[in-house]
Amino acid sequence: MKRTRVKDSRRATKEAPSRTRRPASREKARARVTPLSQRLEVPSRATPQDLFALAMRWWNEGERFDIGRMAQELGVSRATVFRWAGARELLYGEVLSFRFEAALTAARSEFQGEGTAYVADVTQRLIHLIVEDAPLRRFIQQDSEYAMRVLMSKSSRVEERCAASIRRALEEGVRDKHLRPAMGLDALSNVIVRVGQFFLYRDALTGDPPDVQAAITATLILLTAEEGDARWNRR
Repeated sequence: MKRTRVKDSRRATKEAPSRTRRPASREKARARVTPLSQRLEVPSRATPQDLFALAMRWWNEGERFDIGRMAQELGVSRATVFRWAGARELLYGEVLSFRFEAALTAARSEFQGEGTAYVADVTQRLIHLIVEDAPLRRFIQQDSEYAMRVLMSKSSRVEERCAASIRRALEEGVRDKHLRPAMGLDALSNVIVRVGQFFLYRDALTGDPPDVQAAITATLILLTAEEGDARWNRR
């Protein structure tokens, strides 16, 4: 019996240290994990900027926006995409507004003249950039009714934001003495947008082909009608 107790005692002595070492090793492993290392182990998540970049790429490639597919490609949930962009119509609106602003900036930067010549050149360049925009024409041809809703409805804000871009350009034109408009700038910018829509999207609105020259002529008439001209004061 005594011999058995000695063996049991030795066995207990050998096992005891191993039980005390395990928590120490776990503590050591835990100590090696820093806040940065934890973040580095987690895949980076997409951002709203990634969604916009994806939307721009799909637009240029002629892909219809699909919130589910976009969420899957970005590695986020549909709810996240909706939280970032709202409805699909609003996402199209963001892309279209951005592209219009870019076209207006390009049209204004390519000519260094002044006065009426400057206004005429910018107008023609802008309208041609819009008409020659292949993704935009494809978007209208794919589903003209939906395209018009995106381009012209209040909910998508494309029309509102395009008018705001034009108004900023008009303000600079007045400041630089290129323009002396006969109308207030808010009214003028909105009329220019509507005139452009009517002539450039006629295929979707009335079934007639777009009339680029009429869009240019009508816009120039609006822009070159000057304040103080007696013709606009007649009753």
